[in-house]
Amino acid sequence: MSSKSQSNQSSSTDRPLEADRGLERRSADDLLVDRGSDVEPTLSVVMPTLNEEEGIETCINWIKSAVEELQLPTEIIISDSSTDRTPEIARELGAIVVEPDQPGYGYAYRYAFERARGDYIAMGDADTTYDFKDIPRLLSHLEETGADMVMGSRLEGEIRPGAMPTLHQYVGNPLLTKFLNAFYRAGVSDAHSGFRVFRRQALDEMELETTGMEFASEMIMEAGAKDLVIEETPIIYHEREGEETLESFRDGWRHVRFMLVNAPGFLFSVPGMLMSLLGMAVMGVAYSEASINGVSLGLHSMIAGSLLTIVGYQVASLGVFAAVTSDPIQKPEDPITERVIGSLSLEHGATAGLLVFAAGGLYAAGLVYQWISSGFGSLEFTMGALIAFTAIVIGLQTVFSSFFLSSVER
Repeated sequence: MSSKSQSNQSSSTDRPLEADRGLERRSADDLLVDRGSDVEPTLSVVMPTLNEEEGIETCINWIKSAVEELQLPTEIIISDSSTDRTPEIARELGAIVVEPDQPGYGYAYRYAFERARGDYIAMGDADTTYDFKDIPRLLSHLEETGADMVMGSRLEGEIRPGAMPTLHQYVGNPLLTKFLNAFYRAGVSDAHSGFRVFRRQALDEMELETTGMEFASEMIMEAGAKDLVIEETPIIYHEREGEETLESFRDGWRHVRFMLVNAPGFLFSVPGMLMSLLGMAVMGVAYSEASINGVSLGLHSMIAGSLLTIVGYQVASLGVFAAVTSDPIQKPEDPITERVIGSLSLEHGATAGLLVFAAGGLYAAGLVYQWISSGFGSLEFTMGALIAFTAIVIGLQTVFSSFFLSSVER
């Protein structure tokens, strides 16, 4: 992932991590900060919970061990939507419990983040899969590297037997990570690890909006788009306590869909331009009657090339429309789409479309004249006619697309 300037990497806080290290060591209960305390926490640890009474006590005790090691004022925020004893257990152990007013994994995190006061924020699930005693190690790595976020990598670390389904470990998570790295330049090995420590400034820069499981992807996508620096460190992933709430295929599809919709360059622009270029190449070879390895392309290949060119042009246009109307996380970066979005006006687009339409229309008008002159007899369908009709279609698409872009950019 690209680095920020040195001044940004050496991010400072008003309460440095070493501030309390020289004082007498205090217990975790003394260091925990509640909502009404005058002490501002340096670290906020956030966990979303949905009926996690089997694992919540273990997780909070792990956090307390980390707090005692760090000797930093810390708040533990439980964003709870449970119907069991999870919130009661959390409060008894000194955590702050908030209740999101809307459902969703991502919304639970966002709701808690809005109420977190620490300069550093740690996040993770409350099902004992992540060992919160590793928070000091992640926090130390954050400071040493000057990164904006440190993630615990399960795939580079150890996955305990039964902790992760085989399909997730060897197919789902690696594949989704490759998608995310390709589309958003994240440069991570385990994009969907939920154990993360990051700076308050990084949270302020990321414009997080999702409410569901795709929230884990959105954080990395936003970080990549904003050129934030992400580092990783290996962790041990443990078997969970309590009932599994993840639905593999549905939640996996939500991640993929969210990544694609927010990268219209990869979803529309690049595939569209490749289809158009291939279509025009097929038309050119067929029209020139050139042979490839002794094979000549005929009229049917010409028709296929025409259709591919038109479809590709339409798909590429969708990339422009998506970039303008939806404000995606990763805008298209190909020069053609960037130029269209940045400088093409209604007048320029409509004029170009009319010129292409006119070129095809003149040829078509000649065909009509021949048809009338021949007494409305049948005319041979030629490759030149197909090129003309293709130009007419693309010209009309360009004209109306220019008007559409003008209307949505108001």
